[in-house]
Amino acid sequence: MYEMETHISCLFPEILAIIFSYLDVKDKGRVAQVCVAWRDASYHKSVWRGVEAKLHLRRANPSLFPSLQTRGIKKVQILSLRRSLSYVIQGMPHIESLNLCGCFNLTDNGLGHAFVQDIPSLRVLNLSLCKQITDSSLGRIAQYLKNLEVLELGGCSNITNTGLLLIAWGLHRLKSLNLRSCRHVSDVGIGHLSGMTRSAAEGCLSLEKLTLQDCQKLTDLSLKHVSKGLNKLKVLNLSFCGGISDAGMIHLSHMTHLCSLNLRSCDNISDTGIMHLAMGSLRLSGLDVSFCDKIGDQSLAYIAQGLYQLKSLSLCSCHISDDGINRMVRQMHELKTLNIGQCVRITDKGLELIADHLTQLTGIDLYGCTKITKRGLERITQLPCLKVLNLGLWQMTESERMR
Repeated sequence: MYEMETHISCLFPEILAIIFSYLDVKDKGRVAQVCVAWRDASYHKSVWRGVEAKLHLRRANPSLFPSLQTRGIKKVQILSLRRSLSYVIQGMPHIESLNLCGCFNLTDNGLGHAFVQDIPSLRVLNLSLCKQITDSSLGRIAQYLKNLEVLELGGCSNITNTGLLLIAWGLHRLKSLNLRSCRHVSDVGIGHLSGMTRSAAEGCLSLEKLTLQDCQKLTDLSLKHVSKGLNKLKVLNLSFCGGISDAGMIHLSHMTHLCSLNLRSCDNISDTGIMHLAMGSLRLSGLDVSFCDKIGDQSLAYIAQGLYQLKSLSLCSCHISDDGINRMVRQMHELKTLNIGQCVRITDKGLELIADHLTQLTGIDLYGCTKITKRGLERITQLPCLKVLNLGLWQMTESERMR
């Protein structure tokens, strides 16, 4: 009776390609070195779909970009840049994502030589920590990268409001913008992005995610601009923005598409600000007010009244107690993640309330909650959906260890 050969070398290249697609990037490269058949199968574009090539650009390598193109790779991260950036752009005319994060030696001149014509395929550009980049580069980007959807400028501290005007003029399809620690950016620049200066720039009115972390010059006026112009915004990060206050929350409270709001370490946000948010028409699923030391138990009552649909709530180091937990837990039926680390007034009573009512919790942070004991923790660990429990600084007392 004839027996069919079933050795792996007999598999069709299409089947090999499906198998290889499940391997991690290093192993994809290794299987290409086994034999000619495996090499050919491993170069099938389906094997490399979605993969980001990580490159050190040093000496010339004529086969590099043809090899990437053969495999259909369109995403690149440059780990070190010792050659001209134009080398990349010329070698990958259909590039979709370019990550230059931490390329400290990238200059306006280098970027200017690379971006000299339209690059319609490029959707994602990461220039985080490229500290020599200025508004001049943003002019180039606005002119030639019209289809850009994600722009990361975190730590580009030379960017000013003029650069934001250029972005607002040219990048109408932008969905995500990160301006973390862009210290020169002020309310005027946010106005440009929000379409408040239509005579000069239409604005980035399709923005869904805006990160303004540590932009110290921003005030409540920026929030007024955002609420008026950026109607599609879903995620807003204002952490460490010391210039915004409770009054600014009135503007944000009617942004019906907003899903996630980060107010971490915003020192001037108090219970009154949370009241404004809760009384509006928000449908937030995530709220972070950690290290806002003017927020206390009253905020939890407001959250229970108007923000009860939250799935994630972070209150680390806030002045909340068991009483605040008691006022909140019965309404928060959708809460999955609760971070109350360093809330030193929380005791076992608070944990028991959480265990009794927040039965959907999958994660809780109790780092530095020094008044909780083994008794309270035993109740928390009985939560049916719990997957993550962070205790950090918590320690059992000697008497508890001996029980």
